[in-house]
Amino acid sequence: MAARRSNDCCLWREALVLFTAILLLVTFSGVAADDSPAPMQSPIWIQDPWTGDSVLAIVNEPDYSLWNGARIEDYEHAIAVEAPPPLGILSIESVNIQVPIYNGTDEFNLDRGAGRIRGMAKTGEEGNLGISGHRDGFFRSIKDIQVGDDIVVQTTHGVVKYAVSDITIVPKEDESVLVETADKRLTLVTCYPFYFVGNAPKRYIVTAMPKTLSLE
Repeated sequence: MAARRSNDCCLWREALVLFTAILLLVTFSGVAADDSPAPMQSPIWIQDPWTGDSVLAIVNEPDYSLWNGARIEDYEHAIAVEAPPPLGILSIESVNIQVPIYNGTDEFNLDRGAGRIRGMAKTGEEGNLGISGHRDGFFRSIKDIQVGDDIVVQTTHGVVKYAVSDITIVPKEDESVLVETADKRLTLVTCYPFYFVGNAPKRYIVTAMPKTLSLE
């Protein structure tokens, strides 16, 4: 009898997860405010790698319009591999970016999304949270970001909204922007120039400070 109750509980939990995913898709699908078709969206689990806590979220399908062709192939191969889920989602509406954030900046993680720079702040902590992405993929349109633009980071800890406070270009050897800070901030890093052929000699740095904090 106990085993049957356990199985019933598992079935109810799976049904609840499926219902939640369908509800989220219905809520966020449809036509955008400017009457243009809404982007394709998918449910995705985000998970804190340090606590194991998980939250179901919605992420847009990537906009490949500015991507390098080889980068698109790398992305499609990477997402076909079974791997740990992202720890969050980074959204920048002004430049049409929404990308899963993975823990670490190895090539596999950057092929399938953006990566948290190890050694910098963890999600949910004070300090300098560093996120890196490829200039010919998810982070291509960061070239158009402006001071004052909003950046949203969703994790299992809640949602934090940042505002871009500074944009700088530094030599690739300059790691001063990656140092720990006493205050809470977000640092986005990608290679520069954006259309440079070969190994880019510089880094494009976007610094953002928190506006509001919404905890679950």
